[in-house]
Parts: sequence; C-alpha cells; structure tokens
Amino acid sequence: MPEMTVDDLIQRILSLELLSQQNLHEIWLSFGTQHVGFEKFTQALTRQGLLTNYQIERLVSGENTGFYFGEYRVLYLVGAGSFARVFRATHKKSGKIVAVKVLRGRFSENQEAVEQFVHEAELGIELRHPNIVPIYEVVSQDYLHFMVMDFVEGQTLRDFLKMRKIIEPKMATRIITDICSGLDYASKRGLQHRDLKLSNVMLSISGKAMLVDFGLAAILSKKEKHSEHATSQRAIDYAALERFTGVKKNDPRSDIYFLGCIYYNLLTGVSPLLETKDRTQRLDKNRFYQVQSIQSLVPQTPASVLFIVNKATSLDADRRYQSMAEFHADLLVAAKRLEDSSEHAGAVTYDSENARNRLAVPQKQVQQTIMVVESNIEMQNVFREAFKKAGYRVLVIADPERALERIINERTVDLVMFDAQFLGEQSLLSFNDLVEDKRINDTAAILLLDEPQHKWAGKAKRDNTHLTVGMPISIKRLREIIAKLLTGKTK
Repeated sequence: MPEMTVDDLIQRILSLELLSQQNLHEIWLSFGTQHVGFEKFTQALTRQGLLTNYQIERLVSGENTGFYFGEYRVLYLVGAGSFARVFRATHKKSGKIVAVKVLRGRFSENQEAVEQFVHEAELGIELRHPNIVPIYEVVSQDYLHFMVMDFVEGQTLRDFLKMRKIIEPKMATRIITDICSGLDYASKRGLQHRDLKLSNVMLSISGKAMLVDFGLAAILSKKEKHSEHATSQRAIDYAALERFTGVKKNDPRSDIYFLGCIYYNLLTGVSPLLETKDRTQRLDKNRFYQVQSIQSLVPQTPASVLFIVNKATSLDADRRYQSMAEFHADLLVAAKRLEDSSEHAGAVTYDSENARNRLAVPQKQVQQTIMVVESNIEMQNVFREAFKKAGYRVLVIADPERALERIINERTVDLVMFDAQFLGEQSLLSFNDLVEDKRINDTAAILLLDEPQHKWAGKAKRDNTHLTVGMPISIKRLREIIAKLLTGKTK
C-alpha cells in the first residue's frame, strides 16, 4: 500500500469535515509554501491545535468512522472499560469540551443492554451533585449508543494513588467524604452505584473527588448472569460479597463495603482484597477474610479513621453502616478532627447515639485497657460507662474475630470481655482461640454466659486469667472480678 501524501491527507480531512479550507489556508501561510513534507505538515496540524495525534493516526490508517459522535468531534481516547470507551470531544458549534462514553459494539446489538444503558444515562441526567460527574444527554440510534458528560480536568483516583503510593489520612478522608456525599445524594433517589473502584472516581485538579458510572455495571452483570466468563470483575466482587454474607442481591450496603475498601486502599497503598482476574478466586469467601489490619500496615493511622474503615467493611452487613448518610456523618466528624489536628492513632470506641461521640478519642493518661466484645448497642453503652468510671481505657468491638485481630496487631489490651448473651457461640470459640494463641494468651479474658449458656462453661478453656462468669451479675461484682484479674498488670 503506497504511503499517504499530504494531498491525500488533506482530501480525507476535508471529506470528513475535520477542518475547513480556511484552516488549511492558514497552515500554508504559516509555511509560506505548499511544498511541505508529510511529517512536517502533520506536526504543524498538532502544534497549532487543529488536529490531535489520535485523529491523524486514524486518518493515516484509513479509518472513516469514529471521528464524530452526533454533534461532538472526537479529540482522543481517554480510557476503555469492559462495556464502554470514553473520548474527549468538543461540540462542533459551541466548542465546549466534553467526555463522550460510547457503548461497545458487542453490547450495542443487545436490546436489553442498550435499554439499560439508556435508562442509567437518563437517571444520571437527573443527578446534579458536586461529587457526581454530570451527564448532559444520551443518544441511541441504530447501533450507536453514547452519553455526553462533563470532562473533568484531572485524573482517576487509581492513577493518583499509583503516583502517590499512599494517601495521608487527612486527604484520604476528604476524598472518601466527597465520594460518600455523592453516593448519599444518589441513594436518596433510589440509585446505587454497584461498580465502586478507584478507576470510577475522578480527582479534579482542584482536589475534588467525583463519581462516574452510576449503575452501569448492572448492564454487564445482567447480560452475563448465565455466563461462566463474566468480564466485569467488580460485578463478580459484589455478587461474591452478597452471596456469602447471606444478603439479597443488590443490597445497598454493598456499596458501603466497597467504599470502605477504597478508603483502606488509599490509606495503605494496597487493596484489602486479593487482586486477581481468576473468577473462582474472586468468588472465594476466604478472599474477604484474608484482609490485613490497617494497623499492621500503617500503625500510625488515626483512631477515628480505623473505626470508620472497620465498620464500613464489616462482613456482617447488619453491623456495617446501614446508610450512606450514617457513613457520611462519621466521615465529617473524622475530617474535622483531622483538620483540627486533635486526632491520635490507635483504637476507637463506638456510640451509635451521636456521631460526635461515635468517634471518641482514647484518653492519653490511662493505666489499663479493657476491650469489650459486644454486639448489642445498649450493652455497649452500659459497659463503656461502667468501666470508664472505674478508670479504665475502654475499647468496644462488635465482631469477636476482629477483636482478636486487634489484640494481635496492637498488643495494647490488658483484658478482653466477650458477652455470649448477644454474640452466641462465636464468643466461646474466640475466647478459646485467645487462650490457645501463644501470641496473646497473656491477655486476661472473661466470657460472660447468660443463664441458658451456663452449660458452655465446660467447653471453655479456663485458667487463672481466663474465666467464665455467669449472668445475671451486678456491674459492681463484675468490676471486682476484673480488678482481681488485672492485679499486677501495668502498661
């Protein structure tokens, strides 16, 4: 095939209406002659901003399509995903810069997928929030389906993290607060995201985080629900989480979990979940259990931040944040503490009654620490107040497994108390695990057993510093037992 000449290129440019005769005339004037080499001519086109390298490459390769989508002229490819490609484009008349998201050809012939794409875009048009990239219009004609969005000058959160390696807590919290604000706004309008990941968050040059792709993952997951080779990795992650945690499909708390994962990723520089493209491994529930604690990766992480991440990523959906509004409230409190430099690293207490108290910072001058493992909020408050009045530093955790992880990683707990009344048999198992684990069996422990559970005392591995205590029992008597166990222990 003969090489393209300048005249050939000009004819293609004019036939596709990429430039006018006046534009070309100005090029020749800048040279002072029409006898210019091909490379020099194309360099002038890009240097003067008349064409982009992307457009020239397509012209040279003989492409006749993909230069326009409706009234928008394509400048270059921004990114490509599983079901769509995104281009930077400009409106032919106004010159406004936009992003055009085009549904891939393999979906464009599937009527169900097209209808879903258009439906999600139409919903997006109604969303107007500072932390959601606005959609202006959607076009669906024949085999061409695209939506027009605002073009955000900046980069994806994935690229930003790749460059920075790790994000300090103040900035990470600000970014997650932005994202959560947009998600809260959308959820109140009945819309979930279902594809939360670093690459679906844009970070503008001013530092504002903005969400893209609301609900578009549903197109892929719905189309491929009978396929063994679904290409939407995040859709598989959502399905795996909901399957093994026993919640219904499309549970809104799944977005909360994966936003918590993004928070974790920013703070540590690594994904909490093993990253793999293998479908079987992504569906393996052990992938969700094998998460390193943030403290083991970044020990200086502030207390309120640790609390929020742990609560958002709880594998018990009922112990997770129950709404984006609740999640957002805690983020605002944490962000203010970090901004005021009044936050400290370490563990954090929990009070569901008031967001300001929910992130209580541990007292600096304490001698001994008690960890209360209790899932009932009323009892959490009872134990917290009773032990604080006795002069102890109190940590409250609802999940027995996570309690052991914290003890292993932090080594700051003098005594842990498991309340079997609400935790059930898991408290007995965790109590025994602590006693058998040589790394932490120097931590005193109490297993509180309700009357129907007194028979479990025979299954508990007890000794002088690891006791079972039957209920009912008065707070005064419980404090006496704790004081006796902690006699001689100092920090």
